[in-house]
Amino acid sequence: MREFIITLLIGVIAGGIDVLPMFKMKLDKYSISSAFVHYLIAPFIIFNIELFSNAWWLKGGIITLALAVPIIILVAKDDKKSILPMSATSVILGTLMGIAGHFLL
Repeated sequence: MREFIITLLIGVIAGGIDVLPMFKMKLDKYSISSAFVHYLIAPFIIFNIELFSNAWWLKGGIITLALAVPIIILVAKDDKKSILPMSATSVILGTLMGIAGHFLL
């Protein structure tokens, strides 16, 4: 139960970090909800998949970027400039989630 709560907390924090600028940009509630749920679920996948056992710090960024690709493709249809910021945010937050999970779990 402790691992579940820590994983959920990491997801809530990462989701909050990601959606904060979205509120300032006044994006629609569906975009904000989608981004929050993405980062809420991502740590459960990151912490329960075996990949890169020697390079544990790579796992979070790569998995989160892979999970974000469908969202990035949908958004890129209307806004091509958002591809790089969304990709960078996914890699950075994913790496931070992976590091947090490595040390907290």
